[in-house]
Amino acid sequence: MERRLINKHIYNRIPVEIQKLTEPFEGREKDIVLLSSLGVLSSCLPNVRGVYDGDFVFPHLYLMIIAPAASGKGVMNYSRLLIEPIHDKIFKESKTHYLMCEESNKNKKIDEVVCPEVKVKILPANISSAEMHSFLDLSEHGLLIMESEADTLSNMLKNDWSNYSDVLRKAFHHEPVSVSRKTDKVFVEVKEPKLSMVISGTPDQLKPLIKSRENGLFSRFIVYSFDEVTDFKDVFAVKTRNNKVVFEEVAKDIFNLYGELAGLEKQIEFCFTDLQKEKFLNIIRPIRSDIVNNHSQSFISNLHRHGLVFFRIAMILTVLRNQDNLASEEKLYCSNNDFLVASQLMKTLLRHSQFTFNSIETGDLSIQDESILDDLKSTFTRQEAIDIGVKYDIPLRTMDDKLVQWKKRKYIFKHSRGKYKKRM
Repeated sequence: MERRLINKHIYNRIPVEIQKLTEPFEGREKDIVLLSSLGVLSSCLPNVRGVYDGDFVFPHLYLMIIAPAASGKGVMNYSRLLIEPIHDKIFKESKTHYLMCEESNKNKKIDEVVCPEVKVKILPANISSAEMHSFLDLSEHGLLIMESEADTLSNMLKNDWSNYSDVLRKAFHHEPVSVSRKTDKVFVEVKEPKLSMVISGTPDQLKPLIKSRENGLFSRFIVYSFDEVTDFKDVFAVKTRNNKVVFEEVAKDIFNLYGELAGLEKQIEFCFTDLQKEKFLNIIRPIRSDIVNNHSQSFISNLHRHGLVFFRIAMILTVLRNQDNLASEEKLYCSNNDFLVASQLMKTLLRHSQFTFNSIETGDLSIQDESILDDLKSTFTRQEAIDIGVKYDIPLRTMDDKLVQWKKRKYIFKHSRGKYKKRM
Protein backbone atom coordinates (compact mmCIF):
# COMPACT_ATOMS: atom_id res chain seq x y z
CA MET A 1 0.00 0.00 0.00
CA GLU A 2 1.39 3.34 -1.06
CA ARG A 3 2.20 5.89 1.65
CA ARG A 4 1.64 9.09 -0.21
CA LEU A 5 3.00 12.54 0.37
CA ILE A 6 0.41 15.08 1.43
CA ASN A 7 -1.11 16.65 -1.69
CA LYS A 8 0.66 19.88 -2.65
CA HIS A 9 -2.57 21.85 -3.00
CA ILE A 10 -3.11 21.44 0.78
CA TYR A 11 -0.18 23.79 1.40
CA ASN A 12 -1.91 26.60 -0.49
CA ARG A 13 -5.06 26.21 1.62
CA ILE A 14 -3.69 26.02 5.19
CA PRO A 15 -3.67 29.13 7.46
CA VAL A 16 -0.88 31.61 6.77
CA GLU A 17 1.02 30.83 10.01
CA ILE A 18 1.47 27.19 9.04
CA GLN A 19 2.32 28.18 5.47
CA LYS A 20 5.23 30.19 6.84
CA LEU A 21 6.47 27.19 8.80
CA THR A 22 6.27 24.69 5.95
CA GLU A 23 7.46 26.94 3.09
CA PRO A 24 11.25 26.32 3.50
CA PHE A 25 10.83 22.53 3.39
CA GLU A 26 10.16 19.98 0.69
CA GLY A 27 8.89 16.41 0.38
CA ARG A 28 8.67 14.32 3.53
CA GLU A 29 10.19 17.09 5.65
CA LYS A 30 7.41 19.47 4.57
CA ASP A 31 4.78 16.92 5.60
CA ILE A 32 6.49 16.28 8.95
CA VAL A 33 6.63 20.00 9.73
CA LEU A 34 2.94 20.40 8.89
CA LEU A 35 1.80 17.44 10.99
CA SER A 36 4.07 18.06 13.97
CA SER A 37 3.03 21.73 14.01
CA LEU A 38 -0.63 20.70 14.07
CA GLY A 39 0.18 18.26 16.89
CA VAL A 40 1.90 20.95 18.97
CA LEU A 41 -0.73 23.60 18.20
CA SER A 42 -3.45 21.19 19.33
CA SER A 43 -2.19 21.86 22.88
CA CYS A 44 -2.12 25.65 22.41
CA LEU A 45 -5.84 26.41 21.96
CA PRO A 46 -7.50 26.55 25.41
CA ASN A 47 -11.22 27.12 25.84
CA VAL A 48 -12.08 25.81 22.38
CA ARG A 49 -14.23 22.69 22.09
CA GLY A 50 -16.77 21.03 19.85
CA VAL A 51 -19.50 18.42 20.20
CA TYR A 52 -18.62 15.05 18.66
CA ASP A 53 -20.71 11.93 19.18
CA GLY A 54 -22.63 13.66 21.98
CA ASP A 55 -19.56 14.70 24.02
CA PHE A 56 -17.44 17.82 24.20
CA VAL A 57 -14.01 17.27 22.67
CA PHE A 58 -10.96 19.52 22.56
CA PRO A 59 -8.36 19.93 19.76
CA HIS A 60 -5.68 17.62 21.23
CA LEU A 61 -4.00 15.18 18.81
CA TYR A 62 -1.64 12.21 19.13
CA LEU A 63 0.96 12.04 16.32
CA MET A 64 3.50 9.32 15.60
CA ILE A 65 6.12 9.68 12.84
CA ILE A 66 7.79 6.39 11.88
CA ALA A 67 10.81 6.37 9.58
CA PRO A 68 14.37 5.02 9.41
CA ALA A 69 17.35 6.85 10.89
CA ALA A 70 18.72 9.63 8.65
CA SER A 71 15.33 10.09 6.99
CA GLY A 72 14.77 13.76 7.86
CA LYS A 73 12.20 13.20 10.59
CA GLY A 74 14.30 15.34 12.94
CA VAL A 75 12.68 18.49 11.51
CA MET A 76 9.80 17.60 13.83
CA ASN A 77 11.76 19.24 16.65
CA TYR A 78 11.31 22.70 15.11
CA SER A 79 7.63 22.57 16.02
CA ARG A 80 8.51 22.39 19.71
CA LEU A 81 9.54 26.06 19.43
CA LEU A 82 5.87 26.97 18.91
CA ILE A 83 4.93 26.04 22.47
CA GLU A 84 8.14 26.83 24.36
CA PRO A 85 7.21 30.46 25.26
CA ILE A 86 3.95 29.17 26.77
CA HIS A 87 5.77 26.42 28.66
CA ASP A 88 8.45 28.83 29.90
CA LYS A 89 5.88 31.28 31.27
CA ILE A 90 3.85 28.59 33.06
CA PHE A 91 6.96 26.90 34.48
CA LYS A 92 8.76 30.08 35.61
CA GLU A 93 5.69 31.63 37.25
CA SER A 94 4.77 28.47 39.13
CA LYS A 95 8.39 27.90 40.19
CA THR A 96 8.61 31.48 41.49
CA HIS A 97 5.43 31.00 43.55
CA TYR A 98 6.80 27.73 44.91
CA LEU A 99 10.16 29.25 45.92
CA MET A 100 8.47 32.27 47.53
CA CYS A 101 6.26 29.94 49.54
CA GLU A 102 9.25 27.85 50.61
CA GLU A 103 11.19 30.95 51.61
CA SER A 104 8.38 32.51 53.62
CA ASN A 105 7.67 29.28 55.46
CA LYS A 106 11.18 27.87 55.92
CA ASN A 107 11.06 28.30 59.69
CA LYS A 108 7.67 26.65 60.07
CA LYS A 109 7.00 22.98 60.48
CA ILE A 110 6.68 21.15 57.18
CA ASP A 111 3.24 19.79 58.11
CA GLU A 112 1.84 23.30 58.54
CA VAL A 113 2.30 24.52 54.97
CA VAL A 114 1.64 22.99 51.58
CA CYS A 115 3.30 25.04 48.84
CA PRO A 116 1.87 25.13 45.30
CA GLU A 117 3.29 22.55 42.91
CA VAL A 118 5.45 23.49 39.93
CA LYS A 119 3.46 23.40 36.67
CA VAL A 120 4.56 22.69 33.10
CA LYS A 121 3.13 22.71 29.60
CA ILE A 122 5.65 20.32 27.99
CA LEU A 123 5.79 17.03 29.85
CA PRO A 124 8.72 14.59 29.45
CA ALA A 125 7.79 10.98 28.74
CA ASN A 126 10.24 9.56 31.30
CA ILE A 127 8.06 10.14 34.36
CA SER A 128 6.17 7.88 36.75
CA SER A 129 2.48 7.14 36.53
CA ALA A 130 1.94 9.13 39.73
CA GLU A 131 3.72 12.15 38.26
CA MET A 132 1.63 11.86 35.10
CA HIS A 133 -1.58 12.06 37.13
CA SER A 134 -0.23 14.92 39.20
CA PHE A 135 0.81 17.10 36.24
CA LEU A 136 -2.49 16.44 34.45
CA ASP A 137 -4.33 17.46 37.60
CA LEU A 138 -2.33 20.70 37.87
CA SER A 139 -2.78 21.58 34.20
CA GLU A 140 -5.77 23.76 33.43
CA HIS A 141 -5.50 23.65 29.64
CA GLY A 142 -3.66 20.43 28.92
CA LEU A 143 -0.13 19.13 28.36
CA LEU A 144 2.13 18.13 25.48
CA ILE A 145 4.40 15.09 25.44
CA MET A 146 7.00 15.51 22.72
CA GLU A 147 9.75 12.96 22.18
CA SER A 148 12.02 12.44 19.17
CA GLU A 149 12.87 8.90 20.31
CA ALA A 150 9.81 6.68 20.68
CA ASP A 151 11.65 4.24 22.95
CA THR A 152 11.72 6.90 25.69
CA LEU A 153 7.98 6.43 25.92
CA SER A 154 7.95 2.66 25.35
CA ASN A 155 10.55 2.13 28.09
CA MET A 156 8.25 3.88 30.56
CA LEU A 157 5.26 1.74 29.62
CA LYS A 158 7.22 -1.45 30.39
CA ASN A 159 7.52 -0.66 34.12
CA ASP A 160 4.84 -1.06 36.78
CA TRP A 161 5.66 2.30 38.34
CA SER A 162 5.57 4.21 35.05
CA ASN A 163 3.00 2.32 32.96
CA TYR A 164 0.55 5.12 32.25
CA SER A 165 -0.77 3.53 29.03
CA ASP A 166 -4.31 3.59 30.44
CA VAL A 167 -3.97 7.34 31.07
CA LEU A 168 -2.89 7.93 27.47
CA ARG A 169 -5.85 5.95 26.15
CA LYS A 170 -8.38 7.71 28.38
CA ALA A 171 -6.96 11.21 27.89
CA PHE A 172 -7.45 10.97 24.12
CA HIS A 173 -11.22 11.01 24.75
CA HIS A 174 -10.98 13.21 27.88
CA GLU A 175 -12.25 10.35 30.04
CA PRO A 176 -11.70 10.73 33.81
CA VAL A 177 -8.45 9.29 35.20
CA SER A 178 -7.62 8.73 38.85
CA VAL A 179 -4.92 7.29 41.06
CA SER A 180 -4.85 6.45 44.75
CA ARG A 181 -1.67 6.09 46.79
CA LYS A 182 -2.44 4.57 50.18
CA THR A 183 1.02 5.14 51.61
CA ASP A 184 0.84 8.91 50.93
CA LYS A 185 -2.90 9.15 51.61
CA VAL A 186 -3.29 10.78 48.23
CA PHE A 187 -6.18 10.50 45.79
CA VAL A 188 -5.92 12.34 42.48
CA GLU A 189 -8.83 12.52 40.05
CA VAL A 190 -8.67 14.38 36.73
CA LYS A 191 -12.20 14.65 35.40
CA GLU A 192 -11.41 15.99 31.94
CA PRO A 193 -7.74 15.33 31.06
CA LYS A 194 -6.32 17.06 28.02
CA LEU A 195 -3.15 15.72 26.44
CA SER A 196 -1.37 16.06 23.09
CA MET A 197 1.48 13.83 21.93
CA VAL A 198 4.06 14.27 19.16
CA ILE A 199 6.60 11.46 18.95
CA SER A 200 8.89 10.01 16.31
CA GLY A 201 10.96 6.88 16.01
CA THR A 202 12.21 4.08 13.83
CA PRO A 203 10.10 0.99 13.01
CA ASP A 204 12.10 -0.99 15.58
CA GLN A 205 11.26 1.58 18.25
CA LEU A 206 7.58 1.20 17.41
CA LYS A 207 7.47 -2.54 18.23
CA PRO A 208 7.81 -2.26 22.05
CA LEU A 209 5.32 0.63 22.10
CA ILE A 210 2.59 -1.00 20.01
CA LYS A 211 2.65 -4.68 20.88
CA SER A 212 -0.42 -5.72 18.90
CA ARG A 213 -2.68 -4.45 16.13
CA GLU A 214 -5.60 -4.52 18.56
CA ASN A 215 -3.68 -2.23 20.92
CA GLY A 216 -6.04 0.62 21.82
CA LEU A 217 -3.18 3.09 22.02
CA PHE A 218 -2.16 2.62 18.37
CA SER A 219 -5.66 3.44 17.08
CA ARG A 220 -5.53 6.81 18.85
CA PHE A 221 -2.47 7.99 16.95
CA ILE A 222 -2.20 9.83 13.68
CA VAL A 223 0.52 7.84 11.93
CA TYR A 224 2.86 9.13 9.23
CA SER A 225 5.40 6.58 8.02
CA PHE A 226 7.87 6.14 5.18
CA ASP A 227 10.99 4.17 4.28
CA GLU A 228 13.10 6.61 2.25
CA VAL A 229 16.46 7.75 3.60
CA THR A 230 17.36 11.28 2.54
CA ASP A 231 20.48 12.29 0.65
CA PHE A 232 23.01 14.40 2.49
CA LYS A 233 21.47 17.82 2.02
CA ASP A 234 23.24 21.15 1.58
CA VAL A 235 23.70 22.08 5.23
CA PHE A 236 24.97 25.54 4.20
CA ALA A 237 21.99 26.44 2.02
CA VAL A 238 20.83 30.00 2.62
CA LYS A 239 17.21 29.04 3.14
CA THR A 240 18.07 26.80 6.12
CA ARG A 241 19.42 29.75 8.09
CA ASN A 242 15.99 31.16 8.88
CA ASN A 243 14.18 27.95 9.80
CA LYS A 244 14.41 28.48 13.54
CA VAL A 245 13.71 32.21 13.23
CA VAL A 246 10.44 31.57 11.39
CA PHE A 247 9.23 29.20 14.11
CA GLU A 248 10.20 31.64 16.84
CA GLU A 249 8.31 34.47 15.11
CA VAL A 250 5.15 32.37 14.72
CA ALA A 251 5.57 31.24 18.34
CA LYS A 252 5.09 34.86 19.45
CA ASP A 253 1.70 34.94 17.72
CA ILE A 254 0.74 31.58 19.24
CA PHE A 255 1.78 32.83 22.69
CA ASN A 256 -0.55 35.82 22.33
CA LEU A 257 -3.35 33.63 20.96
CA TYR A 258 -2.98 31.23 23.90
CA GLY A 259 -3.20 34.12 26.37
CA GLU A 260 -6.31 35.53 24.71
CA LEU A 261 -8.08 32.17 24.65
CA ALA A 262 -7.05 31.28 28.21
CA GLY A 263 -8.56 34.56 29.39
CA LEU A 264 -12.00 33.95 27.91
CA GLU A 265 -14.87 33.76 30.37
CA LYS A 266 -16.82 31.34 28.16
CA GLN A 267 -15.56 28.53 25.96
CA ILE A 268 -15.88 28.81 22.19
CA GLU A 269 -17.82 26.02 20.50
CA PHE A 270 -16.48 24.81 17.15
CA CYS A 271 -19.13 23.50 14.74
CA PHE A 272 -19.55 21.94 11.34
CA THR A 273 -22.38 23.35 9.24
CA ASP A 274 -25.35 21.03 8.57
CA LEU A 275 -24.08 20.45 5.03
CA GLN A 276 -20.58 19.63 6.33
CA LYS A 277 -22.04 17.13 8.82
CA GLU A 278 -23.75 15.38 5.92
CA LYS A 279 -20.56 15.42 3.84
CA PHE A 280 -18.59 14.10 6.83
CA LEU A 281 -20.82 11.03 7.05
CA ASN A 282 -20.69 10.57 3.28
CA ILE A 283 -16.88 10.50 3.49
CA ILE A 284 -16.53 8.16 6.50
CA ARG A 285 -19.25 5.59 5.78
CA PRO A 286 -17.95 4.35 2.38
CA ILE A 287 -14.45 4.00 3.85
CA ARG A 288 -15.88 1.92 6.70
CA SER A 289 -17.76 -0.32 4.26
CA ASP A 290 -14.58 -0.85 2.25
CA ILE A 291 -12.64 -1.84 5.37
CA VAL A 292 -15.35 -4.27 6.47
CA ASN A 293 -15.58 -5.89 3.03
CA ASN A 294 -11.98 -5.82 1.87
CA HIS A 295 -9.68 -5.47 4.85
CA SER A 296 -9.32 -6.45 8.50
CA GLN A 297 -12.24 -5.54 10.74
CA SER A 298 -9.71 -4.96 13.50
CA PHE A 299 -8.87 -1.70 11.72
CA ILE A 300 -12.39 -0.28 12.26
CA SER A 301 -11.43 1.38 15.56
CA ASN A 302 -8.64 3.24 13.75
CA LEU A 303 -11.12 4.59 11.21
CA HIS A 304 -13.58 5.66 13.89
CA ARG A 305 -10.88 7.60 15.72
CA HIS A 306 -9.69 9.14 12.45
CA GLY A 307 -13.17 10.63 12.21
CA LEU A 308 -12.44 12.42 15.48
CA VAL A 309 -8.99 13.39 14.15
CA PHE A 310 -10.73 14.90 11.09
CA PHE A 311 -12.93 16.98 13.42
CA ARG A 312 -10.02 18.10 15.59
CA ILE A 313 -7.80 19.12 12.67
CA ALA A 314 -10.69 21.18 11.27
CA MET A 315 -11.05 22.80 14.71
CA ILE A 316 -7.37 23.79 14.83
CA LEU A 317 -7.42 25.24 11.31
CA THR A 318 -10.61 27.18 12.01
CA VAL A 319 -9.26 28.79 15.19
CA LEU A 320 -6.03 29.85 13.45
CA ARG A 321 -8.05 31.24 10.55
CA ASN A 322 -10.32 33.31 12.84
CA GLN A 323 -7.95 34.42 15.57
CA ASP A 324 -8.59 38.13 14.98
CA ASN A 325 -12.21 37.96 16.19
CA LEU A 326 -12.23 35.11 18.72
CA ALA A 327 -13.09 37.32 21.70
CA SER A 328 -16.52 38.10 20.24
CA GLU A 329 -17.41 34.57 19.10
CA GLU A 330 -19.36 31.97 21.07
CA LYS A 331 -19.63 29.63 18.09
CA LEU A 332 -17.06 29.15 15.38
CA TYR A 333 -18.15 27.49 12.14
CA CYS A 334 -15.74 25.58 9.93
CA SER A 335 -15.18 27.04 6.46
CA ASN A 336 -15.55 24.78 3.43
CA ASN A 337 -11.84 25.30 2.76
CA ASP A 338 -10.76 24.04 6.20
CA PHE A 339 -13.24 21.17 5.96
CA LEU A 340 -11.62 20.13 2.66
CA VAL A 341 -8.09 20.37 4.08
CA ALA A 342 -9.03 18.32 7.17
CA SER A 343 -10.78 15.66 5.06
CA GLN A 344 -7.83 15.30 2.67
CA LEU A 345 -5.34 15.07 5.52
CA MET A 346 -7.48 12.43 7.26
CA LYS A 347 -7.67 10.28 4.12
CA THR A 348 -3.92 10.43 3.55
CA LEU A 349 -3.12 9.70 7.19
CA LEU A 350 -5.58 6.82 7.29
CA ARG A 351 -3.61 5.13 4.49
CA HIS A 352 -0.39 5.58 6.47
CA SER A 353 -2.07 4.14 9.55
CA GLN A 354 -3.38 1.14 7.62
CA PHE A 355 0.04 0.41 6.16
CA THR A 356 1.56 0.44 9.63
CA PHE A 357 -1.32 -1.61 11.00
CA ASN A 358 -0.73 -4.27 8.34
CA SER A 359 3.01 -4.34 9.07
CA ILE A 360 2.68 -4.88 12.82
CA GLU A 361 3.65 -8.35 13.95
CA THR A 362 1.35 -8.99 16.85
CA GLY A 363 2.54 -10.78 19.96
CA ASP A 364 0.36 -13.41 21.54
CA LEU A 365 -2.68 -14.65 19.67
CA SER A 366 -6.02 -13.13 20.58
CA ILE A 367 -8.54 -15.35 22.35
CA GLN A 368 -10.59 -15.48 19.15
CA ASP A 369 -7.58 -16.52 17.04
CA GLU A 370 -6.69 -19.24 19.52
CA SER A 371 -10.27 -20.56 19.38
CA ILE A 372 -10.27 -20.63 15.58
CA LEU A 373 -6.94 -22.48 15.45
CA ASP A 374 -8.20 -24.97 18.05
CA ASP A 375 -11.23 -25.67 15.86
CA LEU A 376 -9.10 -26.32 12.79
CA LYS A 377 -7.63 -29.76 12.07
CA SER A 378 -3.87 -30.16 12.16
CA THR A 379 -3.91 -29.97 8.34
CA PHE A 380 -6.62 -27.82 6.78
CA THR A 381 -7.62 -26.01 3.60
CA ARG A 382 -8.35 -22.33 3.09
CA GLN A 383 -12.03 -23.15 2.61
CA GLU A 384 -12.13 -25.02 5.91
CA ALA A 385 -10.64 -21.98 7.63
CA ILE A 386 -13.26 -19.75 5.98
CA ASP A 387 -16.03 -22.09 7.13
CA ILE A 388 -14.74 -21.95 10.71
CA GLY A 389 -14.56 -18.16 10.37
CA VAL A 390 -18.28 -18.03 9.57
CA LYS A 391 -18.92 -19.62 12.97
CA TYR A 392 -17.21 -16.59 14.54
CA ASP A 393 -18.87 -14.04 12.19
CA ILE A 394 -15.55 -13.33 10.48
CA PRO A 395 -15.78 -12.10 6.86
CA LEU A 396 -13.87 -13.96 4.12
CA ARG A 397 -11.33 -11.15 3.57
CA THR A 398 -10.59 -10.93 7.29
CA MET A 399 -10.07 -14.70 7.45
CA ASP A 400 -7.63 -14.50 4.55
CA ASP A 401 -5.81 -11.74 6.40
CA LYS A 402 -5.57 -13.96 9.48
CA LEU A 403 -4.09 -16.79 7.42
CA VAL A 404 -1.43 -14.44 6.05
CA GLN A 405 -0.57 -13.17 9.55
CA TRP A 406 -0.49 -16.66 11.09
CA LYS A 407 1.79 -17.89 8.33
CA LYS A 408 4.07 -14.86 8.76
CA ARG A 409 4.30 -15.51 12.48
CA LYS A 410 4.82 -19.26 11.94
CA TYR A 411 1.66 -20.41 13.68
CA ILE A 412 0.83 -22.25 10.45
CA PHE A 413 2.86 -23.43 7.45
CA LYS A 414 2.04 -24.06 3.81
CA HIS A 415 1.74 -27.85 3.65
CA SER A 416 0.89 -28.34 -0.01
CA ARG A 417 -1.12 -26.63 -2.72
CA GLY A 418 -4.18 -25.15 -1.05
CA LYS A 419 -3.40 -26.72 2.34
CA TYR A 420 -1.96 -25.44 5.62
CA LYS A 421 -0.49 -27.26 8.60
CA LYS A 422 -0.66 -25.98 12.20
CA ARG A 423 2.51 -25.61 14.24
CA MET A 424 2.74 -28.51 16.65
